[in-house]
Amino acid sequence: MAAAAAAAAVGGPQPPQPELPAPGLSLDKAATAAHLKAALSRPDNRAGAEELQALLERVLSAERPLTAAADGEEAAAAGGGGGPGAAEEEALEWCKCLLAGGGGYDEFCAAVRAYDPAALCGLVWTANFVAYRCRTCGISPCMSLCAECFHQGDHTGHDFNMFRSQAGGACDCGDSNVMRESGFCKRHQIKSSSNIPCVPKDLLMMSEFVLPRFIFCLIQYLREGYNEPADVPSEKDLNKVLQLLEPQISFLEDLTKMGGAMRSVLTQVLTNQQNYKDLTSGLGENACAKKSHEKYLIALKSSGLTYPEDKLVYGVQEPSAGTSTLAVQGFAGAAGTFGQLDSSDEEDQDGSQGLGKRKRVKLSSSTKDQSIMDVLKHKSFLEELLFWTIKYEFPQKMVTFLLNMLPDQEYKVAFTKTFVQHYAFIMKTLKKSHESDTMSNRIVHISVQLFSNEELARQVTEECQLLDIMVTVLLYMMESCLIKSELQDEENSLHVVVNCGEALLKNNTYWPLVSDFINILSHQSVAKRFLEDHGLLVTWMNFVSFFQGMNLNKRELNEHVEFESQTYYAAFAAELEACAQPMWGLLSHCKVRETQEYTRNVVRYCLEALQDWFDAINFVDEPAPNQVTFHLPLHRYYAMFLSKAVKCQELDLDSVLPDQEMLMKLMIHPLQIQASLAEIHSNMWVRNGLQIKGQAMTYVQSHFCNSMIDPDIYLLQVCASRLDPDYFISSVFERFKVVDLLTMASQHQNTVLDAEHERSMLEGALTFLVILLSLRLHLGMSDDEILRAEMVAQLCMNDRTHSSLLDLIPENPNPKSGIIPGSYSFESVLSAVADFKAPVFEPGGSMQQGMYTPKAEVWDQEFDPVMVILRTVYRRDVQSAMDRYTAFLKQSGKFPGNPWPPYKKRTPLHPSYKGLMRLLHCKTLHIVLFTLLYKILMDHQNLSEHVLCMVLYLIELGLENSAEEESDEEASVCGPERCHDSWFPGSNLVSNMRHFINYVRVRVPETAPEVKRDSLASTSSDSLSSLQSSRRPKVLQRENSGTAQVFSLVAERRKKFQEIINRSSSEANQVVRPKTSSKWSAPGSAPQLTTAILEIKESILSLLIKLHHKLSGKQNSYYPPWLDDIEILIQPEIPKYNHGDGITAVERILLKAALQSRMNKRIIEEICRKVTPPVPPKKITAAEKKTLDKEERRQKARERQQKLLAEFASRQKSFMETAMDVDSPENDIPMEITTAEPQVSEAVYDCVICGQSGPSSEDRPTGLVVLLQASSVLGQCRDNIEPKKLPITEEEQIYPWDTCAAVHDVRLSLLQRYFKDSSCLLAVSIGWEGGVYVQTCGHTLHIDCHKSYMESLRNDQVLQGFSVDKGEFTCPLCRQFANSVLPCYPGSNVESNLWQRPSNKSIQDLIKEVEELQGRPGAFPVSISSETNLSKEMESVMKDIKNTTQKKYRDYSKTPGSPDNDFLFMYSVARTNLELELIHRGGNLCSGGASTAGKRSCLNQLFHVLALHMRLYSIDSEYNPWRKLTQLVEEVNSQQGNEEQQLEVPILYHDVTSLLLIQILMMPQPLRKDHFTCIVKVLFTLLYTQALVALSVKCNEEDRSAWKHTGALKKNTCDAEKSYEVLLSFVISELSKGKLYHEEGTQECAMVSPIAWSPESMEKYLQDFCLPFLRITSLLQHHLFGEDLPSCQEEEEFSVLSSCLGLLPTFYQTEHPFISASCLDWPVPAFDIISQWCFEINSFTERHAEQGKALLIQESRWKLPHLLQLPENYNTIFQYYHRKTCSVCTKVPKDPAVCLVCGTFVCLKGLCCKQQSYCECVLHSQNCGAGTGIFLLINASVIIIIRGHRFCLWGSVYLDAHGEEDRDLRRGKPLYICKERYKVLEQQWISHTFDHINKRWGPHYNGL
Repeated sequence: MAAAAAAAAVGGPQPPQPELPAPGLSLDKAATAAHLKAALSRPDNRAGAEELQALLERVLSAERPLTAAADGEEAAAAGGGGGPGAAEEEALEWCKCLLAGGGGYDEFCAAVRAYDPAALCGLVWTANFVAYRCRTCGISPCMSLCAECFHQGDHTGHDFNMFRSQAGGACDCGDSNVMRESGFCKRHQIKSSSNIPCVPKDLLMMSEFVLPRFIFCLIQYLREGYNEPADVPSEKDLNKVLQLLEPQISFLEDLTKMGGAMRSVLTQVLTNQQNYKDLTSGLGENACAKKSHEKYLIALKSSGLTYPEDKLVYGVQEPSAGTSTLAVQGFAGAAGTFGQLDSSDEEDQDGSQGLGKRKRVKLSSSTKDQSIMDVLKHKSFLEELLFWTIKYEFPQKMVTFLLNMLPDQEYKVAFTKTFVQHYAFIMKTLKKSHESDTMSNRIVHISVQLFSNEELARQVTEECQLLDIMVTVLLYMMESCLIKSELQDEENSLHVVVNCGEALLKNNTYWPLVSDFINILSHQSVAKRFLEDHGLLVTWMNFVSFFQGMNLNKRELNEHVEFESQTYYAAFAAELEACAQPMWGLLSHCKVRETQEYTRNVVRYCLEALQDWFDAINFVDEPAPNQVTFHLPLHRYYAMFLSKAVKCQELDLDSVLPDQEMLMKLMIHPLQIQASLAEIHSNMWVRNGLQIKGQAMTYVQSHFCNSMIDPDIYLLQVCASRLDPDYFISSVFERFKVVDLLTMASQHQNTVLDAEHERSMLEGALTFLVILLSLRLHLGMSDDEILRAEMVAQLCMNDRTHSSLLDLIPENPNPKSGIIPGSYSFESVLSAVADFKAPVFEPGGSMQQGMYTPKAEVWDQEFDPVMVILRTVYRRDVQSAMDRYTAFLKQSGKFPGNPWPPYKKRTPLHPSYKGLMRLLHCKTLHIVLFTLLYKILMDHQNLSEHVLCMVLYLIELGLENSAEEESDEEASVCGPERCHDSWFPGSNLVSNMRHFINYVRVRVPETAPEVKRDSLASTSSDSLSSLQSSRRPKVLQRENSGTAQVFSLVAERRKKFQEIINRSSSEANQVVRPKTSSKWSAPGSAPQLTTAILEIKESILSLLIKLHHKLSGKQNSYYPPWLDDIEILIQPEIPKYNHGDGITAVERILLKAALQSRMNKRIIEEICRKVTPPVPPKKITAAEKKTLDKEERRQKARERQQKLLAEFASRQKSFMETAMDVDSPENDIPMEITTAEPQVSEAVYDCVICGQSGPSSEDRPTGLVVLLQASSVLGQCRDNIEPKKLPITEEEQIYPWDTCAAVHDVRLSLLQRYFKDSSCLLAVSIGWEGGVYVQTCGHTLHIDCHKSYMESLRNDQVLQGFSVDKGEFTCPLCRQFANSVLPCYPGSNVESNLWQRPSNKSIQDLIKEVEELQGRPGAFPVSISSETNLSKEMESVMKDIKNTTQKKYRDYSKTPGSPDNDFLFMYSVARTNLELELIHRGGNLCSGGASTAGKRSCLNQLFHVLALHMRLYSIDSEYNPWRKLTQLVEEVNSQQGNEEQQLEVPILYHDVTSLLLIQILMMPQPLRKDHFTCIVKVLFTLLYTQALVALSVKCNEEDRSAWKHTGALKKNTCDAEKSYEVLLSFVISELSKGKLYHEEGTQECAMVSPIAWSPESMEKYLQDFCLPFLRITSLLQHHLFGEDLPSCQEEEEFSVLSSCLGLLPTFYQTEHPFISASCLDWPVPAFDIISQWCFEINSFTERHAEQGKALLIQESRWKLPHLLQLPENYNTIFQYYHRKTCSVCTKVPKDPAVCLVCGTFVCLKGLCCKQQSYCECVLHSQNCGAGTGIFLLINASVIIIIRGHRFCLWGSVYLDAHGEEDRDLRRGKPLYICKERYKVLEQQWISHTFDHINKRWGPHYNGL
């Protein structure tokens, strides 16, 4: 390389080292670029161009060796100066500089963007991107929009949804080929080109010079990096190269984003052939370039591709190698040589293990030329770039770059052609790829953009043979996995099928191909070419036949299969995707008459392929036994095109039908499938494992049924309508193996079926006939009728949600067909047949979805059991539909009993299929019906009600579809006389019904009862037995005209077949019968059969009438209705016959028979006149009776069992309702003895484990089942009523400063700053966050019983939803979740004698008593020293309570572990439970009554446990606040002496409720009522004073002086101590002595209340201040002493509660305006004690006035806690959060979630935010909710609850327009908040009932 020369050519300083870019040069990039740009702008720019080339050559190749080194020996590279990274950076910098021509790169970008005609959006996205699809605006079904374009456009009222892209895609906004212009967004509506100025020439001039070199450089890298070793290069190597190229490709990607101007330059560069040729030919002296070209050729060769000039392969003379490569254009040399090209050896390497078995089948020479697969020629950068993209298995960056260019129209065409040219290579690479899934997605990402555009698809179809390529490539792909078919004739079969076990099919590797093929067939113009091209059709049928008969099942007869293969998934998917969907695509273009020719073509080649198939498998007329395949795509193609031809194209059916012989063959395999379905459901295939059931279900499942079972049944209907009916009917019974059962004899032998399967197979055969004869899906129903029938069938099985209905109704499976689910017809039909049931909420908490349920008239007129049977995947659904039908009839009073399936009128048949009804009028069927009726009447075994039902259904069908005129006697057909002619004279059912049959010959085993009675038997048995055993029908003379002959279905069918064959093959006179399988040979081993003649003397009519008697259980129950009411014959549609059981059905049939012929009417009347003697009971042997009864008994036992189960379930349900219903305590189970009886001495408890009752004692204590849980619900109360909103913009944030928990925290830390720690811990309560809440289900058990119960749970291996090791269990009785047992204190619940009448002691005496009682430490009836069981349990439960919450929520002391901490924690537990109960009651006690928790309250027991432990810590009597409250302290000044010593908390700063609990719990239990009242009275005085102080601080200076003045005047009146004005004025004057009021600065103004204080408002303020205390105290009194709470209005709550607590003297209530001060009862002179309390405050405010004031204003009016308020539409949440970055790890989380309590955004399961093995959600649930977290999962719209170590999915509070959840946003429909659900969620959170109501809990192992 002449580097020095090149460098010299560049103007500017000479570089010192020519090999590397010189530092001087790099400094001056901009100048050089500017210089070059100027040089190039001159008219004669050759010099400039050369200069630039040389510079580029140097800049861009300097890095090449380094890259090679990086690939090869990295060590060498490490030594290289600066590593490869630096050089590449440098090169990119140069490029940017040169492009900008000396200016700044960013300015250049902006300049280019200005010229962007933004007509198309074209934004490219990768997998998992959230995009939108609007079906209203889309022309192509693949249309998609990015979120931005979607929200900017107007799609209101459209059918749109949001979806997560699976393979990636691009935004189509602005592309009118794909979507309607009305849907374009605001940005892309403007038509461009006119107003965009022309691009100045010099702006992009440099780009045109620089980019070719740059792209060539990139290609050289790709060539270098790809080392083709013997094996496929490893993932790692490829990825390494790609990582190195990351900056280059990103640079190209950025260029594409500059807009249209730059794109067109790039298009020029990429498609210019001359540039490519000059740069890459590999000629010239440049060694590097040569080497690179060689690598390229090697890569081509190793890919099994040839470069067209390879002389060895092509016998075409070439000029010498040095000359231009363009000499050989295209595929010129390829023709005719494909025979030699066989890459199969290379293909087979990967699958060599199967080589022994695999018989590789080559494409026959008639297929398209092989060059499609093997020749590639690159003429431009674009082509080679795509080649490498494929080689490197579609790196995402490259794909994005190639797609970003698509808005450029010229590029789009070029790229599409290139893509098609490489199509075969793409598929080859895909087949070998390790990562075929990822690769498939990327391929489809590209192809869907190209092939969805009809214009483009048509162009490449015409110019590049796209269809030929696709079909050839598909064939080629499947060829690699063909195996010999084992169907029918295993040894000699020539047919090959795909092997479903191969990876290609198992992993669905072929889907990109198939999906492209379906995509292009959706375009009319392309499909037309396909349907006109005979060669293509032949090839395609060839392809489809690969799937014909795949995945063959062979019935296991001996032992169960060892290994259940799951290949059937692959088989069904392959047939649906590779065969059925292209078929539906083609069918969608055959809708009109003009397209008849296409149908004829398809049908013709389809029949040819079928004929080839029958020949290949050597099929004559008997299918091989015990094998079935569910895959007959050729049959289904044929059937569906026939159906279309008749329905839409008005073709004459007979013109496209083959001869009779072919029809006979065609019907065999579909019929075999129907029989196999019955066998599988009869458990005859049970040894094949579950997978065979899976196949039977998939075959009829909604996504498959209209490509599988529907065409099969239709084909059978076509065959039946054209074949001889007797032949068809006998074939059916033969296939179902029940021929031997159809005998008049009571015993028979079945050579092919076990007795236990006979009944279900017979039911199967009859049901199949009913379906065959009554289904009209392809026989004349319109699309709307079909939709309606499908919908009714699904709704009858079960109520359905809207989405499941959409899913269950088989739409035309090709999504391109234009019948879009959710289209208007769907909605209108739905509203016509169903009612919407809005989602409801049950108290058990299970969430219902919005459901659709059938309207009454649908049940009445449209319920069609046949359709239901056809569409049920599970047999239980049929039962479900019948049960619902029964329920409807009972409810509407139409029929009380157990109804039979109703008979439904059918749509009229299309004239082409009239022949189908001949089945109902053939003697064979009539003989079968007659025989079955007789057998049922005679109670033969193995018959069921279902059989009778189907028999009657068939008779009725026959009557409905009888020929118009009834010829009384058909002219006897000449020709050989048939056996069945001896049964019935004609073939019309109407006349045959009245034909009497006197005697019948039967074949019976010698042991049969008939033999003994039969004298005639001996005479004729021989001739008959010989007939039977040879199974060759001979013409029989009638022996006596009355005797019907032995009738052999099989023989009849054989004879028919023989005749047809003879007729069709005249040249072969003697048809050689195939060797029949052994089972039809004479049953030698079976016991000898003899012939008997039975006397019957019945006709079908007489049998029906007798059946009526039998069913009704009465003799002569049938009386012809027309004898009473002649009208009935004139208008026969009588509603009373529509619904009913068998009796009704018989009556309906007889009526129809009488209507059809006068003869029948007369005969019915005659039969009824002969009073029929009872059917003689047959002499049945005991053994026979046993078998008969067994089935009956089984049936009865089953029914009994159902009944018992139902009863049990309902009992359990009613119990659960009473036990679980949180809101209705009335119906609760009485748990404890009621408290109203004063004579009770001791409470008695029932143990729910051992069932014994008794008191709780020291040695054997009883306990309450409780659940302890930490709760932060209280801490979430705020002081404003409006709940906070969930933030949905950056501006909205939620700050937790105003929550109750935060306020209390601040208060405590403020106190701890200035006062003594131990005193602070008595002045407040904790537990606002992480407080322990105790709840119980109310059931009790012995504690020792509980221990053994826990032991048994521990040993139980069953997976429980809870952790026994953590002490969790479920209550043995009501199964409520619990985790501890709270011991019940011995003695009664209520000391009844103490509170019956208040004692008359003065308050002073009581105060003394209280003080004394508190002073006695540990004075308990239970002495602690003797460790009893009870005290042990009390200690252990206390431990449980402590361990329930985290340490940080119970340690607030400055000295860790101090006893004050425990003391504080214990009384706070009591506080938490009282406060929570108050919240459960709605925040006030107005409702009164018993507690909402009812008998489930455990506060009484909890108090005992807490009190026991509190007494262990006696408060030093010095500090006991009781003294400060009730005594005046003399030495006032002592405290001030010592500055150092920290002060006690002033009594006015104490929380009064806390004081109350401390005082109560320090008293010995049980407490006396008068002591309680005394404590309350004393504390009320303190509370009231606090209220006055707070009031005084709240108001301003003027108000204060005014009050001070007015109050002072009244100070000396008699009840001054009970007047708030006096007290207020006294407080103000006392506090004025200190500095409290002096801080009247600016910050004071904020506190000034805007309202002017009137006496009323002051009174209200004081009452509101005191109310919380009164409420808690009243609740406490209610629990301790069992008094009921009075209910009241809100405004009188204060007075009612105060009188209830004994604060109000009883005489007081008469006075009208109530004044709170009247409740005061001062224990010591008021003014003295107030003055003492104020003094403490003053001495504190001396130093800290500001804090002193802050501590006085307590906010006591907390509102109820609420979850955050959510927006109406879910999309607002989703759009904001799903792309939001996490504040911890600053990444966008994969699973974002948001806390509904505080609005924090967290990563669910994100390892990024994990701390000490806790993931973020779990961590947050501990910090925010003390272990309870409620999170909304943004990407799933569901709410997840975390409770401790467990979690559960709660459901969604967002529902779509049909009241359904959309979990994981799969459907992507708009979702709206469901307020009721959200209320339920909030209620469960507040009431702490998540554990009880939600059932599906699992451990989360801290991983959420």
